[in-house]
Amino acid sequence: MGIRSLDVIISPMSDTKTQTKIGSVLAREDNGNIQITFSLPFEIVEKAKSEALIELTKETEIPGFRKGKAPVAEVAKKVSPEQLIEKSLGKILPEALGEAITEHKLKPAIYPKFELIKAIEGETWEVRALTCELPEVKLGDYKKEIIGKAKVSSIWTPGKGDEKSKEKKEPTAQEKEGEVVKILLESFKINIPQILVEEEVNARLSSLLERIEKLGLNLDSYLASVGKDPQALRGEYEVQAKNTISLELILESIAQEEKVEVKEAEIDEAIKASSGNAGLSQKLNTPEQRRMIASILRKRQTLDKLVSLI
Repeated sequence: MGIRSLDVIISPMSDTKTQTKIGSVLAREDNGNIQITFSLPFEIVEKAKSEALIELTKETEIPGFRKGKAPVAEVAKKVSPEQLIEKSLGKILPEALGEAITEHKLKPAIYPKFELIKAIEGETWEVRALTCELPEVKLGDYKKEIIGKAKVSSIWTPGKGDEKSKEKKEPTAQEKEGEVVKILLESFKINIPQILVEEEVNARLSSLLERIEKLGLNLDSYLASVGKDPQALRGEYEVQAKNTISLELILESIAQEEKVEVKEAEIDEAIKASSGNAGLSQKLNTPEQRRMIASILRKRQTLDKLVSLI
């Protein structure tokens, strides 16, 4: 996993009260991931640790003292170093990350994963954040691409080709959709950031584990029943994850090109159709859920438009 050194940028950030600078180094990896390494001067860390200890005092119970009334020095003895570090970094990193995003003009696709690299008392601490941006999709003449490739495939719709093609059985809507999806994935080769792939794979594995546990099985017995090992399963899920993410990005780009818009009434109808009780309807009818539903409907309408081409 290489890092292109030419993409390294150093940006100073500062704590407004102490005027001590937090350094950040940004590097873009060949696999699409983006690393941001923060250098946290110990003055800032020490201040955050003091604030974190005061907060932990309110939450910690010490024998002989009422909850929240124990001396800070006593709380410091009981609190684990890991807990104090996590609490302290939680006070530093959000603002530092926001400044780095602004400075480097980043558009993170996901909230970063943080990793503590160095935490030595009295010295500068180092923390690495791992995130990514969504790759650009260059559409080109996608309509011509779909029509051209569909024409030479076995699914080319009767009546749109030569006399011989008219003898073929009319493909189903599902077959047409499958062909369009296949053409899109073959036509647009997108470098999906590895961190996005890993997140999707882990989500699929978690879902699988949940399902097989409900059946009273464990992962080993399930894999034995389907003739796979963990590496093969993960490899299979990686391919599926890349295809899923690629298709979503392609459809979203085409939706923008085609100016596909979803009306509020369509979202209302989707919520009504997908919920069997008032409680679920209420959960779906939030701004965040409505945006998600609108995105799904938008991609669905875009795919339907593309299917209509063949």
